Amino acid sequence: MTILVDGELVLYGFVGDDFWGDGFTASQVIDALAMLGRDADITVRINSGGGYTDDGIAIYNALKAHRGDVAVVVDAIAASSASVIAMAGDTITMRAGALMMIHDPAKFTWGNAGDHEKSTEQLNKLADLMADIYAEQTGEDAETIREDMKAELWLTGAEAVERGFATDTEGGRAKAVAAFDYRVYSHAPKKLVAMAKKEKWSFEAATRNAASAVQPPDHEKEKPTMAPKPEAADKTFANPAPGQPTGGAGASSAADVKARIKAITEADAAKGHEALAKHLAFDTDMPADDAIAALKAAATDAPQAKADDAPNPAKYQASRSAAADLAQPAPGASAKPKATINTGGIYAARRAGKEA
Repeated sequence: MTILVDGELVLYGFVGDDFWGDGFTASQVIDALAMLGRDADITVRINSGGGYTDDGIAIYNALKAHRGDVAVVVDAIAASSASVIAMAGDTITMRAGALMMIHDPAKFTWGNAGDHEKSTEQLNKLADLMADIYAEQTGEDAETIREDMKAELWLTGAEAVERGFATDTEGGRAKAVAAFDYRVYSHAPKKLVAMAKKEKWSFEAATRNAASAVQPPDHEKEKPTMAPKPEAADKTFANPAPGQPTGGAGASSAADVKARIKAITEADAAKGHEALAKHLAFDTDMPADDAIAALKAAATDAPQAKADDAPNPAKYQASRSAAADLAQPAPGASAKPKATINTGGIYAARRAGKEA
């Protein structure tokens, strides 16, 4: 996707590698800024429901380090990590009907109590850093903003200006919001939830479609009972999303789930296809035998896949999910931030029981 249009940075879609065939990455933004020149005044147009937090912070830092004036215009929506990007503007303009949303970051954790405690510590540090970014722009107290983030705060243009998240509003009709599964957010406006449902903007569907691109061969034997996803055995998810197994009667034990994951990720067929193996192991219910068969099929079909050059967002998401640690951004323009992902599946627990 081209993000440099008529001298403007057009940041529409998912923050991070493409999900529905559109989106933008930190590397694309940095390349575009280099083409424009460090001293050039630029306009940055945002229409994004969010995405990966590390890409959002990296883009924010790149824009803050830019020498020329940065005019941010929110054409329709700047939610989650996209709202962090918006804070880099010397001016931040909300078009009529545009929305902004801030909230705490989230991630998926699979492991023991220590693993979850480590994730909690990392997420709280990242959320505090994000609150500092918002506080620097608004002049408000970071602790107050953090409470708003925990509650998930949606702002109209006028509200964003009043709180200092934007500098002004602009007349004219806002653009149609970018594709995003807004159902993953706890308090998304009903119109956005309805639109996501109508347009079938679903992270789960996108992941399933990508995974189904590699079909395992038919088996003569009866397929074993599907194991639940790893989060099903994790009792810390007290409110699973609708339709998810709860770990009650009939659910596989944590030991069974671990054994399945190990069988898939350590199979010989996983060599050279580690990202796909992790996706099949962690993000699907596919039995180990079928997952290994799919990996073998992927190895057989690899040349054709390369020729087609078809994007596979599920593989990318799986590889991003493999990162367990968090490198906090350092102060100053030379910082190289790296943070946890902010993907749709992570928020499933937040919307438990929530009807569209």
